[in-house]
Amino acid sequence: MSDLTELLFNPLSNAVMTVLTGITALYWLFTFIAGDLFGGSEIDADLDLDGADVDTDTETDLNDSTGDKSGFQKALEFVNIGKVPFMVVYSTFKFIAWIVTLVSSITLGLAAWGWKSVFILLPVFLVAFFITRYATRPLVKVYAAMGYNGEEAHDLIGRTAKMRSAISGDKIGAAELQVQSDIIRINVQSKTGEVLDYNADVMIADESPDKKYYLVVREINLSNIV
Repeated sequence: MSDLTELLFNPLSNAVMTVLTGITALYWLFTFIAGDLFGGSEIDADLDLDGADVDTDTETDLNDSTGDKSGFQKALEFVNIGKVPFMVVYSTFKFIAWIVTLVSSITLGLAAWGWKSVFILLPVFLVAFFITRYATRPLVKVYAAMGYNGEEAHDLIGRTAKMRSAISGDKIGAAELQVQSDIIRINVQSKTGEVLDYNADVMIADESPDKKYYLVVREINLSNIV
């Protein structure tokens, strides 16, 4: 037992990953207990929220007039986030990184590195990132069969948003809207090509065929009727 404890917490790199993995294990334990206590509907709500989180946290470059995805968005898609809930992918990544760290500490003799062993985590994270892509592939089919739609969990068509950049013609800009307690930023284009100023209220009328942005029209209300 003492040898196992020594491996888990020595050197520093092992200790860091053991603590992080332990926190994740406690999260899932609490999630499972909460699911048993409050019913399976809570689990479904968590899945939808994970999808919303991805949509919320991945913002696009407003200086780019095209609908191309940012490098961060592509990195998330590379490890199947959007097809698999974020916390599942994140937990898989952390577990793989923990195992790789333990193995590397044995094979490379990192105990002799002291606190400098923490620098091994940089290449470990890179290796774990690529392994996570293939480790989560089987889960893609599982969640697809369960009806998980990732960031499409919320239907945005018909909702009102507020412009966060000025657009006209075929220019791509950004708009924000609130879904439950989440503030979601989306790529938008004027459906009619008319000028839509910053801070203008718009309605999400449609989605582009490639699903990279939404088409919006000016929201008609008492404040903008002339």
